[in-house]
Amino acid sequence: MSNKTVDVLKEIFGHTGFRPLQKEAVDTTLQNRDLLMILPTGGGKSLCYQLPALLKKGVTVVVSPLLALMHDQVRALKMQGIAAEMIGSMQTPQEIGEIVTRLRNGELKLLYVAPERFSAYGFLDLLKSIPIASFVIDEAHCVSEWGHEFREDYRRLHLLKEQFPNVPVSAFTATATSQVEADIVRQLGLKSPVRLRGSVYRENLLVRAEPRIGDGKRQLSEFLERFEGESGIVYTFTRNSAETVAAYLQKSGIKAMAYHAGLPKEERQAAYRAFVHDEAAVIVATVAFGMGIDKSNIRYVVHMSMPKTLENYYQEIGRAGRDGLPSETLLLYSAADAAQRASLIEGLEEGGYRQSAFDKLEKMVGYCRSESCRHLQLADYFGESMDACGTKCDNCTAPTHEQRDITIEARKLLSAIYRTSQRFGKNHIIELLRGSENRKILQFGHERLSVYGIGKELTKAQWEVVTERLQELGALARGEHRNFTITEIGAEILKGGASVSIKASRLDVQEKRKRTQKADMGETGDFDREIFDELRRVRKAIADENQVPAYIVFGDKTLKEMAAKLPRTKEQMLEISGIGEVKFSRFGEPFLERCRELAERVPVQEA
Repeated sequence: MSNKTVDVLKEIFGHTGFRPLQKEAVDTTLQNRDLLMILPTGGGKSLCYQLPALLKKGVTVVVSPLLALMHDQVRALKMQGIAAEMIGSMQTPQEIGEIVTRLRNGELKLLYVAPERFSAYGFLDLLKSIPIASFVIDEAHCVSEWGHEFREDYRRLHLLKEQFPNVPVSAFTATATSQVEADIVRQLGLKSPVRLRGSVYRENLLVRAEPRIGDGKRQLSEFLERFEGESGIVYTFTRNSAETVAAYLQKSGIKAMAYHAGLPKEERQAAYRAFVHDEAAVIVATVAFGMGIDKSNIRYVVHMSMPKTLENYYQEIGRAGRDGLPSETLLLYSAADAAQRASLIEGLEEGGYRQSAFDKLEKMVGYCRSESCRHLQLADYFGESMDACGTKCDNCTAPTHEQRDITIEARKLLSAIYRTSQRFGKNHIIELLRGSENRKILQFGHERLSVYGIGKELTKAQWEVVTERLQELGALARGEHRNFTITEIGAEILKGGASVSIKASRLDVQEKRKRTQKADMGETGDFDREIFDELRRVRKAIADENQVPAYIVFGDKTLKEMAAKLPRTKEQMLEISGIGEVKFSRFGEPFLERCRELAERVPVQEA
């Protein structure tokens, strides 16, 4: 790595070293090779293309899905002294013309555009007339119809390789299954791309899920008691729920605002602005809030109902703790959520996509009810191996529960699946075990099977729990038509070579409430909260004066390190993560002055 790269990393971005995989990504781009990078939110994807953009000749064109997100990113880059602009539908022809002039004059290093821009008259011709350093596809999972946020305009981005065959393309996303990963490479036409995949595990996130009691508002209130004044997102399933939950929090004295696609544009913009400027602590949103949030100090994410897929869930909880500081997530779920999601899938056309949607829903339901490590389940879903987290999810930190042996019940269920040639789904197998006389049982003559009626001791709901447990253990798989098939693990159980146990309380399906876990997330670093709040006030004043969100000035992580060290010289200030020469020249002096004042009042240990 060249000295120039190291200098830019420190002077512009304020870092003395790279996070995992960042150096490899930067090197790949500087070598003009195609790149596919899958890096969880908070891993530092932006630096992977912004840093090489400053070192290469020409402009780096970044394709991003949302105008609000692009606007925030461009504004943050300008604060760092980087020549960046965006072209969007909200700009006037005159504004766009001025940007085009700067492009032609070689004055820009980064240009942000939405994928729709490539269909605009003359845009491709413009790009062909100027030096292009590289193309960057952000949120690249939108390319794939197998992903969770497929967008038709992304599908047409294969034209980049067709029209600019010698320009490298870098694709970035926080989430991608192996199927989506392969689809991204194919759809974008990437040529022998370097593939970098970061760990799915976010060790700063405490992840929890529990059954929703009623509308879940009381559980939400109890959860928020630990986060007074901190920023968070609450996701709801419907627009109406977003408004009612926001109103409920407002009555409780919490600064909350609703956000969804049905609100007037002015209201949405006001809610967004209030949240990113720390004027509203909580945003209550449908997934319309989606990818358009570039705020690093979100301390928690709550789901008031079950997301439709684990991809959606992982992407959404990833908005918490992007600054690397301890954060929490809470998922409230009920059987009604699964039924709602399934009814929407039923309306899809028969085929592979519909089957995939059902499979993903089943994984999501299994995750909610599972007893095993939640981080491990997420890692497994995205094709990564890891050990149980131990302390970062509710299942790993829960007290030991009484276990019940359900080996006999498991063998009954597996036997019923085997005796029906592994051709039927859950409902039919449970009806068979319980001795039902419904039409389908009689139609296939299953009332004559030896397994007919051998499971009357359990209710239908309890058999569903047994089924879920076998799926969690990998004893059952789904066939093409939603039928159950027996895996090698299941065959071992059926033959008597393995036993099955379950948390006893799971079979008590009438149980409505779990004990609320109060996990002490603590704080990172040894700093004084009052000093931190003083520095936040300095930041707020500077942010208001510059009309930017506070986190663009300095992130919470930087402020907390500043509060802990109380630097008294420029040199000491530049040693703090996130403060480079450019940021210091713009914002450093007021903080330095305040730190000196505070240092006179507070005894500080020299390093």
